[in-house]
Amino acid sequence: MRINVGTVDRIFRAVLGLVLLYFAFLSGLPLFEGALFKYGAAIVGLVMLVVAMTRVCPVYSIFGIKTCRA
Repeated sequence: MRINVGTVDRIFRAVLGLVLLYFAFLSGLPLFEGALFKYGAAIVGLVMLVVAMTRVCPVYSIFGIKTCRA
């Protein structure tokens, strides 16, 4: 797969992933006490971090979106 995630998009995804993981496991908010929101946020957070690290987004590939310059 080709790189299709740019720098700004990559930073946004990394921050969003870390925030979701924080909310899921460390925040103590009542919303994230239930299993659905807790593990849902954790899975989405991990996916965001993986996409930020690999710079490849499968959804972008399907729709032909590219946020990087190269």
